[in-house]
Amino acid sequence: MSADKDSKLRFGLWYDFRNPPEWRRPYTEVYAEVLAQVAWAEENGFDDVWLQEHHFHDDGFSSSVMTIAAAIAARTKKIRIGTGVMLLPLHNPVRVAEDGATVDILSGGRFQLGVGNGYKVEEFESFGISRKERGGRSNEGLEIIRRLWEGETLTFEGKYYEVHNARLAPEPVQKPRPPLWVGGFSPAGARRAARLGDGFLGTGPIKELYDEYVAELARLGKPTTNLKVAGGYFWLVASENPEKTWNEAVDHVLYQLNGYAEWFEKAGMPLLPYVRDAGHLKELGIFNVADPDTCIEMIRAYVKEVPITNFYSFTIPPGLPASWAQPHLELFAKKVIPAFR
Repeated sequence: MSADKDSKLRFGLWYDFRNPPEWRRPYTEVYAEVLAQVAWAEENGFDDVWLQEHHFHDDGFSSSVMTIAAAIAARTKKIRIGTGVMLLPLHNPVRVAEDGATVDILSGGRFQLGVGNGYKVEEFESFGISRKERGGRSNEGLEIIRRLWEGETLTFEGKYYEVHNARLAPEPVQKPRPPLWVGGFSPAGARRAARLGDGFLGTGPIKELYDEYVAELARLGKPTTNLKVAGGYFWLVASENPEKTWNEAVDHVLYQLNGYAEWFEKAGMPLLPYVRDAGHLKELGIFNVADPDTCIEMIRAYVKEVPITNFYSFTIPPGLPASWAQPHLELFAKKVIPAFR
């Protein structure tokens, strides 16, 4: 149930481009700094960059991940570019297939599409889509994207989408197609990944979801070894002075976590608790800042529990500049990543 023992663990960065009103800076600066950081990262041991999507939030949470992916493709040469995740029910899958193919061309075959159902109530209301349709739209969308990417001239009539005689031009570089990752917080998401994806995307404690993913693969008669599984600690920051680093970021992490808690609660998915204050955050252990040796131990413990192939963690707390994260990424690249090479 694990990845090939000779394969290396891949390390990724995870961005949301948030710019909260309390710490607002020009968006041009926020985006330019992250693009420069990604270009640095690919030369210093990082393998992947993952892009998050949400909509209509006053902190500018990145809403156009394909555009950002194209910008990264133009600035880089090696790093793989993934959406982690695109909210597939909010998009026309034919358009996603075309845009994904274009990003794959611009990147020379480095694109990977990660999708999820979404959950935020306001997003579905604003797009005029019922949250009850999320699963069905994702199922149909994944099938449409896969078949178009594999070169089929597609006619498809589903409950949510109709496609008539569509064929992609230009086609993606990767053959038979770019990888399809499916993420989720529920057993249903893990089963969808087994049915329709090439890998499973998670974050935080995902042992139960991983087990569900493997069980569904077995039920479907698919291989349960050499799997592609991405995950990691919500936050894991390398620092030579963890207490100082933790204190610098704590207000920003509280803002982030309590925002998620509110969104999840409205959606009837109480996956994260409200965090009362810094002391409560320490008790919960969600925001981890540690010296490099401890980071190595924590990653090894995570991999022992779930044999992930791709590790990632949030890179920049909302409202802090990329320059805040840079020394911690440099330390991670110098002292943590080499332990897994």
